Amino acid sequence: METNGSRNSLTVFHNATIVTMDSDRRVFRNGGIVIERDRIKCIGQSPQILSQFSSVADEIVDLHSQILLPGFVNTHVHTSQQLGRGIADDVDLVTWLHDRIWPYESNMTEEDSYISTLLCGIELIHSGVTCFAEAGGQHVSGMARAVEKLGLRACLTKSIMDCGDGLPPSWADQTADVCIQSQKQLYKMHNNTADGRIRVWFGIRQIMNSTDRLLIETRDAAKDLETGIHMHVAEIPYENEVVKGTRSVERGTVTFLDRIEFLRSNLLAAHTVWVDDTEIGFLARAGVKVSHCPAAAMRMLGFAPVREMLQSGITVSLGTDGAPSNNRMSMGTGYFALFYGSFLI
Repeated sequence: METNGSRNSLTVFHNATIVTMDSDRRVFRNGGIVIERDRIKCIGQSPQILSQFSSVADEIVDLHSQILLPGFVNTHVHTSQQLGRGIADDVDLVTWLHDRIWPYESNMTEEDSYISTLLCGIELIHSGVTCFAEAGGQHVSGMARAVEKLGLRACLTKSIMDCGDGLPPSWADQTADVCIQSQKQLYKMHNNTADGRIRVWFGIRQIMNSTDRLLIETRDAAKDLETGIHMHVAEIPYENEVVKGTRSVERGTVTFLDRIEFLRSNLLAAHTVWVDDTEIGFLARAGVKVSHCPAAAMRMLGFAPVREMLQSGITVSLGTDGAPSNNRMSMGTGYFALFYGSFLI
């Protein structure tokens, strides 16, 4: 038998309701779980777990009937906005972006992004999040440094725009070539780092600030690198109206993205509020995943047709969005808002 000095440490948690979320959706009412270093070694009923492992455990923790479940995955959060909590309350989305958020983001340094991501990550951990999808900031290297320190898993993206209204002066000269090359470089630098906990995705901030070339080349580059794309899609009615006027489509963003074959299974479409049944069909057919942010939706965007999306087979996940559009990083708030919002749609 191994001694404590030659084996990995074992921690036993017992007397808990354990929600496994495994393929059989097992729930242990009086469950126990054994952790070996950072891996689950065994799970079962408390009496069996204690009988088998109590004599070799380094620590035994009685959870006193608390609920133990897998960590949450926050699929839409702007970590760089954590320092801007409260700067953009009570304004419409376009004003929120052009006059508040983008000027703030454009003045951030890499160190600012590192500190902001640390603070955001601590708040995420407190609400039970173990993995998040970054919705786009400017300094991915700062984010990655923070994620490595925090011990979280993350899909990181740079916020990418190459045209359109509202861009701060320091962003106005970004061409499609610069945008694509910078993301490829970030992928090379940071993808699969932090012991495999970090993935680098491609990011499109929104269609109103993207040329067709940027969209198409992002689509192709992400396919070549076998990585994901994170994009804000159909957030407000104004967006769809702009797309109909500039891209000559009968509906809006999703219809145009379908036309250029941008809708694919590696796309995470954030918000996706203003879509009709036809566009829901486009999303479902392509295997697009949707991130719905209930608390942010209640403040300024409106609720996505989640029920219809689920019925169409679309994977719908939850996010918090950034601190200025939610003022908290609690996934519990999102679940409550989704429950409450279901009575409004």
